[in-house]
Amino acid sequence: MRDLSGIVKAYDIRGMVGDELDADVARDVGAAFTRLVGGPAVVIGYDMRESSPELAAAFAEGVTGQGIDVVHIGLASTDMLYFASGHLELPGAMFTASHNPPEYNGIKLCRSGAAPVGQDSGLSEIQELVSHGVPEFLGAQGSVTERDMLGSYAAFLRELVELEGIRPLTVVVDAGNGMGGHTVPSVLEGLPVEVVPLYFELDGTFPNHVANPLDPANLVDLQAKVRELGADAGLAFDGDADRCFVVDGNGDPVSPSAITALVASRELAREPGASIIHNLITSKAVPEIVAEQGGKPVRTRVGHSFIKQTMAETGAIFGGEHSAHYYFRDFWRADSGMLAALHVLAALGGQDGTLAELMASYSRYVASGEINSTVRDQGERMRAAAEAFRHRNGARIDELDGLTVELADGSWFNLRPSNTEPLLRLNVEAGDTATMAALRDEVLAVLRD
Repeated sequence: MRDLSGIVKAYDIRGMVGDELDADVARDVGAAFTRLVGGPAVVIGYDMRESSPELAAAFAEGVTGQGIDVVHIGLASTDMLYFASGHLELPGAMFTASHNPPEYNGIKLCRSGAAPVGQDSGLSEIQELVSHGVPEFLGAQGSVTERDMLGSYAAFLRELVELEGIRPLTVVVDAGNGMGGHTVPSVLEGLPVEVVPLYFELDGTFPNHVANPLDPANLVDLQAKVRELGADAGLAFDGDADRCFVVDGNGDPVSPSAITALVASRELAREPGASIIHNLITSKAVPEIVAEQGGKPVRTRVGHSFIKQTMAETGAIFGGEHSAHYYFRDFWRADSGMLAALHVLAALGGQDGTLAELMASYSRYVASGEINSTVRDQGERMRAAAEAFRHRNGARIDELDGLTVELADGSWFNLRPSNTEPLLRLNVEAGDTATMAALRDEVLAVLRD
C-alpha cells in the first residue's frame, strides 16, 4: 500500500524527490489519473528541474499502461500546459514544483479544458486509488507522440491582447532560470519590446536566486538592472512562469492588486458590465475600481480552485489574486502570468507616461504584505484575535476564508492558517502607513502573546 498523504496538497502533488516523489509514485499517479479522467489521451509537460523528465516519462508509462495515449509537449510553463489542455481538449499533467527549492518536484493536474483537479475535485480519489493499488489494464497499451506547442501558445496569447501600435519599450525580464526563459522570447518576438534578459538559462538548481518573486530578496537583481538601464519596466516570473511580478521604471514593485485592477479595467472596456473575481486578500481598491468602471466585483476565497469555480458560476471575464495569479475566461479560466504581462505592456505602450504614473490611480491603500507567525494552536489564536476586535466600534467580522476584520476607518486585516505548517498568515491594509503599521502591530501582539 502506497501512502501519498504527505505529498497530496490542496491543489497539486508536491514533495521531496526520491524521499517522497519518485518514478514509481509518478507512474502510479499517472495510472490513477487516467482511471479518473479517461481518454482518448493525456497531454504532459514539464519544467527545467533535473528530475522532471524522468518523472514525466514514468507518469506517461502509467497513462499508456491503462490503454490511453499521451501527447508529450516537453519543456513548458504551467500556463502553456493549460493552453495545450484547452486547445487540444485533453486532460493534462504538468511536472513542476513552481518556486520550491531544487530538491522538490510536483504534479499539477487538470481535466480537459484546463479544469482544475484539486483535493475536492479528484486528488483525493487519486490518492485513494493509488493507496489500494491501481488495477492492471489488460488491453493494448497507449502510445506516446511528441508535439511542439510553443509557437501556437505564443500566437494565442498575442491574439487575446491588442498590442498593435504600442510605442517601443525596454523591459528587463528576470526568469530566475525558470520556464520564463523558454516562453518569453517566443511570446514577445516581433513586438516593439527590447527584452533585457536576466537568468534565461534553464537550470533547476536556481544558481542565481530561487525563482520566487513573492520574496522581495529575489527582486533585487531585477530592480538594480531596471534602474541601471532606465528601463520602462521589469518583469519577474516564478519557476513554472504561471505568476508574473512587475516593477516600474523606478525599480519599485507594483502590487499584484494594482495589476488586477489595471487588467480588470482593460477587460471591462472590452466587455462592459462583466463580472470580475478578486480574492479576499486583494486590496479593496480592486472592487472599488471594478464598480467605478461599471463591472460587478465578486469576492471569493484564496486559491485557484475557488477562483475558477466562481468564474464558471458567474461567467466572470477575469480574476486576480494577491499572489500574482491572474485568471482569464478566454484562457479557459486558467491563470497565466504571461498574459497578465502582455496586458501591462499593452497599457504602458499605449500611452506616453511612465508605468509609475500609469499605476498611481490603481494603488489607493497601504498594505503590509503577508506576515507569518508561528503559533502552537492556530484556532485558539484566531479566536483570540476575533475577541480582541469583536466589540470594537464599527468592526465587522467575516469568516469566508480564515478571519477578516474590517474597522470603521476602512482598515482591515485577514488571518488565515497555513494548511501545511503551524503558521498564521496576516495581511493588513489601511489608508496610510501609520494606520496600517499600528493595526499590524496590534494584531501581531495578540498572535504572539
